[in-house]
Amino acid sequence: MVELNLEEIERQESSPFTEKFEEFFNIIYRKEIEKMVESYPEKRSLVLDFKALEKFDPLLADELLDNPDPVIEAAENAIRQVNIPSLQVEEFKPHVRISNLPKDREIDLKDISSKHLNKMICVEGLMRQITDVLPKLILAVWKCRRCGNIYKIPQDRKTKLTQPNMCECRSREFELLEDKSGFIDYQKIEIQEPLEKLKGNEQAVYLKVFVSDDIVNKVAAGDKTKFVGILRLLPPDREKKNIYGKYLEVNYLEETQKEFSEVEVTKEEQEEIKKLANDPNVYELLIDSIAPAIYGHNIVKESIALQLFGGVTKNLPNKQMIRGNIHVLLIGDPGCGKSQLLTAANNIAPKSIYISGKTTSGVGLTASAVKDEFGEGGWTLKAGALVLSSGGVCMADELDKMEAQDRSALHEAMEQGMISVAKAGIVTRFKSDTSLLAAANPKFSRFDPFTPFLEQIELPASLISRFDLFFMIKDVLDKTMDQKISEHILITHQSGEKLKQSNITGKALSKKELEKIEEVTKPKIDPELLRKYISYARQKCFPILTDEAMKTISEFYVGLRDQGRGKGTYAATARQLEGLVRLSEASARVRLSDTVEIEDAERAIRLVKKSLEETVTDPETGNIDIDIVTSGITQSKQNAISIVMRLIKEAMGEGIDMVPVEQVITMGIEKGLDEEKIKSAMEDLEKKGDIYRPRHHFVKPSTK
Repeated sequence: MVELNLEEIERQESSPFTEKFEEFFNIIYRKEIEKMVESYPEKRSLVLDFKALEKFDPLLADELLDNPDPVIEAAENAIRQVNIPSLQVEEFKPHVRISNLPKDREIDLKDISSKHLNKMICVEGLMRQITDVLPKLILAVWKCRRCGNIYKIPQDRKTKLTQPNMCECRSREFELLEDKSGFIDYQKIEIQEPLEKLKGNEQAVYLKVFVSDDIVNKVAAGDKTKFVGILRLLPPDREKKNIYGKYLEVNYLEETQKEFSEVEVTKEEQEEIKKLANDPNVYELLIDSIAPAIYGHNIVKESIALQLFGGVTKNLPNKQMIRGNIHVLLIGDPGCGKSQLLTAANNIAPKSIYISGKTTSGVGLTASAVKDEFGEGGWTLKAGALVLSSGGVCMADELDKMEAQDRSALHEAMEQGMISVAKAGIVTRFKSDTSLLAAANPKFSRFDPFTPFLEQIELPASLISRFDLFFMIKDVLDKTMDQKISEHILITHQSGEKLKQSNITGKALSKKELEKIEEVTKPKIDPELLRKYISYARQKCFPILTDEAMKTISEFYVGLRDQGRGKGTYAATARQLEGLVRLSEASARVRLSDTVEIEDAERAIRLVKKSLEETVTDPETGNIDIDIVTSGITQSKQNAISIVMRLIKEAMGEGIDMVPVEQVITMGIEKGLDEEKIKSAMEDLEKKGDIYRPRHHFVKPSTK
C-alpha cells in the first residue's frame, strides 16, 4: 500500500513558517484554539485576523498574501503542535481562515487579472447562482483489480480524477473504493459585481467561487458577501486549449450588509450632505435634480425622491417585519416622460435594477431553478431582479406589457419583502426588500376622462392596491403649458447641440452660454453627491414619529374614513395609513432628522391626497373610493350590481323560468338606478357567471 509522503509532512511541520505560527498562536490565539479543541469537530476553523498577524510578523503576513498555499498549510500544522492537554493530534485537522485583509487586496471583480493568480485576495459580490452541497473527493482509495493492492492518492484541485499509473503487478486497472475514500462538503457559487458599483450601462462581471467543508450553506442567492480566497485557474476548454478560466477557492467568507447604503462617504462629503439637509429649500433642490430635462411633474418627482430615501423597516419582537419600502406607480399617456423618470431614478439610486415589459419573465423577476453544468448536472437556484436589487430600488417599465403570470410574482415581494420559491423540488424563500417604481400605459394608449381609472389599465386591482402612491400622468391640451414644455424641450436640445459642437470644433463656449446651459440641463444637486446623500441618510437616520405627527396622520386617516361612513364606501384602508408613515419617515430622512415632525406628516398627506384624488375618485359621486383599487369596482357600482342581482332573484320567485331584460330595467329604474347602470351591472354579472342568457332578451341566475 502506498502511503502519503511522511517526510514531506515532517519537513513542512519543521519549516520556519510553522515555527513562527506556533509562537504566534501560543502568544495571541491560545484561548481561541482551546475553545475550538473543546467543540471540535462541530467547530473546526480558527479565524485569524490578518492585521494581528501583520503586527506580529509583517514578513510572514506578506508571504501569506503572495504565497498563501504553503503558509496556510504551515499555520494548520502549527495549531496541531500547540501544547494543549486535550488536543488529539491524529484526529485534529483544523482550518485556518483569514479575515480582515488589507484594502489593497480588496479587488473589484472587473479588476481581477492574471497578476492575482495564486494570490490571496478579497472580493465582494451578489450571490447570483448557488448549487446544493455536493460531496467532493479529496482522498481517493484505489484497489488493483488483479492483485488487490491498495493505493491512497490525494486529489488536487483539478476536476479530473487522479489514479495510480501502474500497480506493482503491472496492471493498469483500478477500482475506486468510495466507502473508504475521503470526502468533504463542497459548493459552487456564481457571484456578480454589486449593483451600486456599476456606473451607467456597465455590464456586471461574474466570477465562480468554490466553498468547502464548514463554510458551505452560509449564504443564499441574493445575499451580498465578501469572500477571501486564492484565485485559481480553471482547465481550458477543449476547443480553446490556451485560454483558461478562473475561480476563487474560498478560505473565508462573511455576509455584508444588504442595504443600498453601501457607498463610502468622506468627511468632506458628510459636511456637504449636512449642509444640504439643513437647506430650507432641500425638497425643491431634490425635485429639480430628478430628470431636469423633463418639464413639470413636480409631485411625481417629489414622490420618487422620497421613495429613494425610503421609510424605516421595523423588525418587531415576534419576528414580524413591517416594510419601509415605498412603492410608486406611474400610469400615463405616451410621450409624457415616464421612462425618462424611471431612468433618472435608476441613475441616482445607489443600488437599482431596470427591467421592462415583454423582456422580463417571472423567473427573471424572482428566482429560477436551472439544471446545468454549473450544478454538476444537478439543480441550482438563480436569483432574479427583485432578489438582486434587495435593499435598493427596482424600476419596472411597461408593467402592463408583462405577462399576467409573470407579474403575479410581484405581489408577495411588494408586501412581504420575500419571495417564496418551490421549483424542481427546491422549496425556499429569498429576501427581496426592494422598492418598486413602475410605469404603465392606459389600455387604449390614452386616458378617457369619462371612464373610471381602473377600467383603463390592464393591471389587476390586487397589484395596484400594494402601491403607496399611484399617479395618472395625462397629456393635457393646454396652450400655456404646451408653450412652456415646448420652450424647455427646445432649449434642452439647443444646449446639447452647443455642447456637441464645442467638443468637436474645440471652440470654447462663453461663460454666459455655459451658465445658461447649466441652468436648464444640470441637476441642482450633483448626481454623485445625491447618491451619497441618499446612502448616508439610509445608513445613519432612523426617525421616530412624534406625538404631534402621529396626531396629524391619525386625524387625516380618520377623516378619510369618515367620508365613506354612512355611504358604505371606503376612502382609505390600513395600507394608506402605513403608506403615510413610510412617506413621513422618508421626508424626515431628507432633513437627516431623528424625529418625524408635523411638516413631514403634512408632506406625506399632501402626496397621498393628490394620489387618491387623481386615481380613486368615483366619477359618479365625486368621492374618494379606495374600492376602485382594492376590488376593481367602485362602491356605487357594487351597490348597483347587488340591487340588480336581488331584483332578478325576486322576479324568479314569482314562478317564471327566466326574467325579461326589459322587466329588470323597469324594476331597476323604480329603485332609482338609470338604464345604463342597470345594463352595465347585468354585463358584469354575466362576466362573473352569476347570471346567463338562456334566450335573447332574457336572463336567469346561474345554478352554481
